[in-house]
Amino acid sequence: MTLKEIAELAGVSPSTVSNALNDRGNVSARQKQRILELCHQYGLDIKERKYSKKDTNTILFNFSDFDRKFYLEIIHGISDYVYAHHFDLIISTTGSCEKFMDSRYTSGAIILDRNCRDSLLLDKAREGYRIVTMDRIFTTPNIKSVVVDNYRAMRELMTGLVARGYRRFAFLAGPDTLDNQERYKAFSDVLDEHGISFSRNRYYLGDFKEKSGYQAARLMLMTEDLPEILVCVNDNMAIGAMKMFRQMGKRIPEDIAITGFDGTEESREYGITTIEIPNYERGYLAAQCLVQDLIGNSNNDIFKIAVNVIWRGSTRSATKQQ
Repeated sequence: MTLKEIAELAGVSPSTVSNALNDRGNVSARQKQRILELCHQYGLDIKERKYSKKDTNTILFNFSDFDRKFYLEIIHGISDYVYAHHFDLIISTTGSCEKFMDSRYTSGAIILDRNCRDSLLLDKAREGYRIVTMDRIFTTPNIKSVVVDNYRAMRELMTGLVARGYRRFAFLAGPDTLDNQERYKAFSDVLDEHGISFSRNRYYLGDFKEKSGYQAARLMLMTEDLPEILVCVNDNMAIGAMKMFRQMGKRIPEDIAITGFDGTEESREYGITTIEIPNYERGYLAAQCLVQDLIGNSNNDIFKIAVNVIWRGSTRSATKQQ
């Protein structure tokens, strides 16, 4: 009988079994008693397993893009929870992800990296490795999803824009991620519900970075029919578009309005209407879900983080409708 098999019988992770055998304080007395009884029942050599180096109280956070400043807030939230519960933290990017998703190095991982393959995460989960995803949804054992409620928030934003009289929309998308898919779905649904047509010629593709927003705005200015409003799937691209429009003498929101998504500090500086994501709390909750799972106190229910629309000067006020 192996440590992993004992963990399966007890309904906990292998690292929880290791913690119980090594008298660590992050295992409940009831769990510890159950684990010890199973070890005795199935003949696991506790002395041999004690102080094993195969299990570690270290959390991995994997993300893909150093350019986006909100990662720092997420990391802050993760580290505060992890360190308060006597775990260590390793931060890596795509190239090192697979290496560190190994019980020799880490107990579990938090993933916010669109380049990390679904197949890798599913393979690791089948091996009993615990994962929290922040950028996609799984309904499989050993993976819990902690994601932003993009659809509800974008519906709220779009409903407010329609109420403010906007009818000619453009949409600036990012890469094909869950965030982008849900935000565009809400955008389309609200327009359909209000009988507002949307031409795919006004669907622009960016990469979440400011430069792509700048380039998309340049393309829009080459057309004869400028939209009333550009809805961007993140703040970075919204800022890039705003810079280009202003550079070409366009007034915001009089000539064209702009919205973003994320609630970054820069969006406040530029006065952009956006949807504010509480990134510190987002990281904290992801770490909480993973650590609680590792000590046997969690489940695989999808956790959706509520976010709010912040109305600012890049869109006209509700009282100035057409």
